[in-house]
Amino acid sequence: MPTMSRLSWTVSTVVFGGLVAAGLWHWFYDSSRSSPAPTAMTCDMGISSAKANRDSQSAGKDASAVEVSTAQPVPASTQKKPAPPGPAPDGMTWIPGGEFWMGADEFPDAQPWHRVYVEGFWMDKTEVTNEQFARFVNATKYMTVAERKPRPEDFPGAPPENLVAGSVVFSPPGSPVRLNDHFQWWSYVKGADWRHPEGPQSHIKDRGQYPVVHIAYEDALAYATWAGKRLPTEAEFESAARGGLDRRPYPWGDELKPEGKFMANTFQGHFPDKNTKEDGYQHAAPVASFPPNGYGLYDMAGNVWEWTSDWYRHDYYRMLTAQGPVARNPQGPADSFDPSEPGVKKKVHRGGSFLCTDQYCARYIAGGRGKGELDTGTNHLGFRLVRDGRQ
Repeated sequence: MPTMSRLSWTVSTVVFGGLVAAGLWHWFYDSSRSSPAPTAMTCDMGISSAKANRDSQSAGKDASAVEVSTAQPVPASTQKKPAPPGPAPDGMTWIPGGEFWMGADEFPDAQPWHRVYVEGFWMDKTEVTNEQFARFVNATKYMTVAERKPRPEDFPGAPPENLVAGSVVFSPPGSPVRLNDHFQWWSYVKGADWRHPEGPQSHIKDRGQYPVVHIAYEDALAYATWAGKRLPTEAEFESAARGGLDRRPYPWGDELKPEGKFMANTFQGHFPDKNTKEDGYQHAAPVASFPPNGYGLYDMAGNVWEWTSDWYRHDYYRMLTAQGPVARNPQGPADSFDPSEPGVKKKVHRGGSFLCTDQYCARYIAGGRGKGELDTGTNHLGFRLVRDGRQ
């Protein structure tokens, strides 16, 4: 998933996606040159190159690290899980606590495999929907980050006409393009927000059961406070996504399409210009359009990326393994560091989206990690919430 920042604009005006925007996201743009930086990429260029990258790095690792990162899946535990601590809150399901293996072979920032313990918790069965978010907005009069006009004091020197409310929208090109130029398929669109997912001419009139999108981190926190819940940690999300399976690549097992059946809303065709919609969807799908995992959770892979509470560090898993054999209820690192953008604070995204494909971004894999700046939403980013089991 590309990392894009609404608040990291340059002062100069640029034109892209058919609209005049207040500037470029620094993740994409180096002001000393005229083209996007080709090495600043969040998503890998597909499964094959991700594995090749892993294999090329393994030669310099110690034997124990290689053994951990290449662990083979084993059957899920048959040990009886503890019962939920009472009746389920509305729309939530119980995620039993315990230990599990966390990680993924395909991505360097999801290595090495390591043991994690999490306490049991309640989790929303689906991503938060437009209908649910609308109830929150009606009750609180909350305005999302994407709906707010940027303040001049936050952008000294920016022309006033460039300070426009909006958000980031996937805008596919009309023909194949190189995958190192994100401007070919992302646009900052004036008037795009949760009520207008593809821009001011779009609406959510008939999308009440679709996941709410264009959600910045503070928007998710505001909703969570109102709902009496919280965002999941990264470890909680992965524990829940795996659905009781041990080190399987997908929340439902070993194959992306078991017996030819689509299990998640992802991208088919040639990325980013031609989505054949074999799974039935061009963009996000209504929640629960695909089968649930073993814990009764829907869309834990694909559909829209989801916020977690953890800061993102590319080396966090190595930090955890250095601290001991089992990480207990990890809350994420104390700070954020992404070597592709040093100094830019990011939170972890999980689950992948309708744009994930093994040609480019295959992070719908159960251990795959995304990342994003706190101020930025897109039309493939939403959230779901959890509640402690003790409550």
